[in-house]
Amino acid sequence: MRRRLIVEAAVPLIAERGYASVGVRDVAAAAGVSVGTVTYHFGSVQEILSEAMVLHIERYYAALSEAAAQAAGAAEALRLLVDALFTEDTDRHWRMWFDYWNAGDQDPDQAFARGQAERYEAWHTQIRELAERGVAEGEFSSDDLDGFTVRFAALADGLALQRLRQAPPLSTEDARRHLNRLIDTELRRRVVRRSPGPAQWCPAPNRRTLACPATPNGNTASSPRSSGGSAIRS
Repeated sequence: MRRRLIVEAAVPLIAERGYASVGVRDVAAAAGVSVGTVTYHFGSVQEILSEAMVLHIERYYAALSEAAAQAAGAAEALRLLVDALFTEDTDRHWRMWFDYWNAGDQDPDQAFARGQAERYEAWHTQIRELAERGVAEGEFSSDDLDGFTVRFAALADGLALQRLRQAPPLSTEDARRHLNRLIDTELRRRVVRRSPGPAQWCPAPNRRTLACPATPNGNTASSPRSSGGSAIRS
């Protein structure tokens, strides 16, 4: 019980001051316990901070997973994921995330490094499972889900770092737009087929429902050669 209390108290300290600026006395004061109590439960301040970071990260990504699981489809789930990654409130998370990785580079503890690798592997798994779901349900088409996963995670990290540094300036809306464009580019929408008859073309499919807009005569668009639109490709 005391151990969890101490870890909980360390999370806001790290968010406010940074990983390297928090000491045992700071954590003890925030938790309302003595320094002796802290050192009884933890062998080092590194151990406290590592557990605090893991607690924060697991909570953050659990909330993302819950939101995505409730989505009607994979396209919506990915949109919700992107929206949740970049808000005014998530700047704190990204600051802690980069602090966490920087601490790992400076710490020779192999257990700490393994914990970091596991966090990142879980994040990659979450992204890939959403993309796989879209392919299985017919929303997406892709022959390189592993590559998409790597590029999505790398772009999210890069945009988050630019967002924190604001060099050059980056708004939350623009960060989302860049990630959504990656999704639209790499997870190609499937051809919409109506039976009987040839494949139908969409000049601008609805991003949420994947439905093709109707033309004035009530039919879906014809070939892009005659309409000038882009196709939903398989």
